[in-house]
Amino acid sequence: MLTITIKQGKEKRLLAGDLLVYATAIERVDGRPQEKNQPGATAVLQTSSRQFIARAAWNPKSDIRARVWSYQQDEPVDHAMMKRRVRAAIAKRAGSVRAAAPTDLVPVIRGDEDGLPGLLVDSWGGTAGYLICQFQSAGVDAWKVPIVQALLADTGCPNVYERCDELVRKAEGLPVFYRPLAGEEPPEHVLVTANGERFSMDLRNGFRYPKRRD
Repeated sequence: MLTITIKQGKEKRLLAGDLLVYATAIERVDGRPQEKNQPGATAVLQTSSRQFIARAAWNPKSDIRARVWSYQQDEPVDHAMMKRRVRAAIAKRAGSVRAAAPTDLVPVIRGDEDGLPGLLVDSWGGTAGYLICQFQSAGVDAWKVPIVQALLADTGCPNVYERCDELVRKAEGLPVFYRPLAGEEPPEHVLVTANGERFSMDLRNGFRYPKRRD
């Protein structure tokens, strides 16, 4: 496992709960060369005096070199953790999803708020509709398989589609994808209700069609 040593004085923000580690805060990175070059690899953050701070997702291709997974030293970063956090996020918003109208676009997972930094998931059309996912960090991208497995198991929705913010993905050094991860691809046009507004949208890329003039 990689070990990231934080410069003396730079650990204060992390100890206060900040989840992001920038390149300028890092003193050195120790570990095998293949791990150092692997976006999404799990790393241990430590102080300059070698005291444990957190476990984090490493990304050598981004200005944000690491994103914290957990401040608990005894909490492993593994399939079980990903599924547990996805399950908790789904349960937290289950009431909103159940109460949603067929055209409502409803948040299911919201990144840092749910302990899954960089992951955004929205539901459209209920259990017979689609889950639209954006993997905006190397950490969640590396754990895509268990995340999708948990989404399928805990929502009952068979259709999971990946779209992306191209600028964000490229800044993370990640390839750009628009593709189904499970089930069917969404149709090109659907009616969406969000924030009290109704509009036509392509769920595959987030494009909102202009309103027609009568």
